[in-house]
Amino acid sequence: MTRSLLAALVGAVLAGPALPAWGADEALTPCRVAGLRNEVLCGQLRRPLDPVRPTGPQIDVHYVVVPAMARRKLPDPVFLLAGGPGQSAISLAGSVMPLFQRLNNRRDIVFVDQRGTGRSAPLACDDGPGSATDGGRETLADEADPARQFARMAACRDRLAARAPLAVPADLGFFTTTLAMQDLDAVRARLGAPRIDLVGASYGTRAALEYQRQFPDRVRRSVLDGVAPPDMVLPVSFSTDGQQAFDALLAACEAEAACTRAHPTLRADWKALLAGLPREVSAAHPLSGRIERFTLTREMVLGAVRGTLYAPWIAAALPTALHDAAQGRFEGLVGLGGLLSARKGMGLAMGMHFSVVCAEDAPRMAQASDPPGADFGRSLGALYARVCADWPRGAVPDAFYRLSASTTPVLLLSGGLDPITPPRHADRVARALGARARSVVVPNAGHGVMGVGCARDLIQRFIDAADDAAALALDTTCLVAVPRPPAFVPLQPEAPT
Repeated sequence: MTRSLLAALVGAVLAGPALPAWGADEALTPCRVAGLRNEVLCGQLRRPLDPVRPTGPQIDVHYVVVPAMARRKLPDPVFLLAGGPGQSAISLAGSVMPLFQRLNNRRDIVFVDQRGTGRSAPLACDDGPGSATDGGRETLADEADPARQFARMAACRDRLAARAPLAVPADLGFFTTTLAMQDLDAVRARLGAPRIDLVGASYGTRAALEYQRQFPDRVRRSVLDGVAPPDMVLPVSFSTDGQQAFDALLAACEAEAACTRAHPTLRADWKALLAGLPREVSAAHPLSGRIERFTLTREMVLGAVRGTLYAPWIAAALPTALHDAAQGRFEGLVGLGGLLSARKGMGLAMGMHFSVVCAEDAPRMAQASDPPGADFGRSLGALYARVCADWPRGAVPDAFYRLSASTTPVLLLSGGLDPITPPRHADRVARALGARARSVVVPNAGHGVMGVGCARDLIQRFIDAADDAAALALDTTCLVAVPRPPAFVPLQPEAPT
């Protein structure tokens, strides 16, 4: 490290976070955010709950700015749009910033808690699996019972509708993606950034596409990781795509010698497991460690499998877990099912989740063309339809579902093993966006590509490229070489001689 560089770093530490060079947001104040080592800048913006009533009930939209390291910053900050729907972008800052370090050299990184999430008028149910605050309080029996889940969501709906600033149940309809992206643009304006770069993950890609539809002149570059387009009907598509990913896992085991030796009857084991459900079982809760007795249902098994398939490095243990479950040992399957939801930042504000899905997807479920998976069926869609039947529905413009040709570069990333947003969705979006879209498939990646192999470097080069042609001409061959994790096969003790 040179003396001048050391002096610059020391000076930066002593001075604290610098205000964005591209704006003059006097509302920003130094703050600390969990997961981030250095002090950052926090702000909040008062927004009308219903834009048609600008003087009506108000909400505070919270955001965090991680200032660029360089003093001479570039004028286009990077905005992260979180997934779910229901994730808090701010809660993801600690896990995302290591991937954005090079981008952060000359660009500020902005995390906005979308209305209904995190600190922005959160619609959190505060209980249940997958909620932002569940820490193992949910019993396995609760998770296995669709009736309990429905009753919990109904009770949550009633509580949220009576919580300020909401005044009536219909106010739950003011949390759609369209309104949230108007909030995002208000934050952009507050920060004084003429144009921004978008990085959306999963549902965040739908949000990014909606922002680009409403404000095309405000976008410089967009990265869509795990593409969930507006015409993708949640959760109907989950059955189709989950079945495809699961079938690929079974085929991969059959093509791998070690997996085949360990589990020669894996498909038969799977069929036997499903055929024996529901059944009374005992297993340790994956978060609390308590031994519980509960009824293992088909829906619970399918949910555990679906969640495990998100990450190939976790799915590598699924053949062994399924084999053990077929033999009456369920700890592995139950543990894998809770692994992703236990990760920090993965919790969802379920009220916001249903406010989005019930407005944007539920009205289109009956006309969805995706066929149900042979194993995964329609049970998840049926639960959503039941919840959404009584959930207040926000207005969604027809234009929300239509994609137009993009005037700015868009990089679409997909995992070939993704059970939720596989490449077929990105391909459809890329065709609609036209010549300015570049779709890249990582064959052996799951849901979310930006943390795989060289993806973070490609994202940085895409956003940093001097011109649009260079951004779209990236060499992406390094991603194709990412291997699929081999199946996890427990070591077997040698037979005594």
